[in-house]
Amino acid sequence: MRRLWMSITMLVVVAGLAALLYLRSASAHCDTMGGPVVAAAKTALAKGDVTPVLRWVKPADEAAIRQAFKKTLVVRARGPEARELADMYFFETLVRIHRAGEGAPYTGLKPAGAVEPVVVASDKALESGSADQLVRMVNDAVASGIRKRFARALEAKKHADESVAAGREFVEAYIEFTHYVERLHLDAVSKSAHHDEPEAAGAEHGHAP
Repeated sequence: MRRLWMSITMLVVVAGLAALLYLRSASAHCDTMGGPVVAAAKTALAKGDVTPVLRWVKPADEAAIRQAFKKTLVVRARGPEARELADMYFFETLVRIHRAGEGAPYTGLKPAGAVEPVVVASDKALESGSADQLVRMVNDAVASGIRKRFARALEAKKHADESVAAGREFVEAYIEFTHYVERLHLDAVSKSAHHDEPEAAGAEHGHAP
C-alpha cells in the first residue's frame, strides 16, 4: 500500500510538471477574443505592422496573412464602422489559419471569458515568471481525481466476489481508475506537440476502452 501511494504521489508531481512543459494555453484559447492570437492581431493593426502576428502562423501561410493584413488596413481607414468589420475579418482569418496550422478545427471566435481556469493560470504563470501556483493547481486536481477513483475501486474490490453484479461494479470502477491514471501518465511522458493524439491506452495494457 505504501509503495502504491508513493507511486501515485510521483505521478501527481510528474503530471503537474508535464502541464508546464506541455502547455496548451495558446491552442486552448487561441480562438477567443481574449486569447494571445487576437491580442497579437490588435497590436499589429495598431502599429500598422504585420510582424507581431507572423509567429502564430506557419511559414507557408505567411503570404496569406500579409495579404489579409493589407486588405484590412485599407478597409479600416474608411471609418469606425468599416474598421470594426475589417478588424473582425482579420481576427477570424488569422485565427482560422493558425488553427489549421495546428491541425485543429476552427468554429468561430469565442468571447474573451470562454477559457478554462487552468489556461488562465498558465498565462499568469508565464506573465509572472513563476509556475508555482499553476503546479499547485494542477497537482491538487490530479491528486483529487486519483484519490476519488482509487477509493471507489478499492471499496468495490472488497465486495467483488459477493455476486456477479458486485464483480461488474468492481470491473467498472477498476477500468475507470486505471484508464484515468494511464491518461495522466501518457500526457506526462508524451513528447508530441499539442493536438497530437497519444497512443491508445488500451493498446499498451489490453484494458477495455
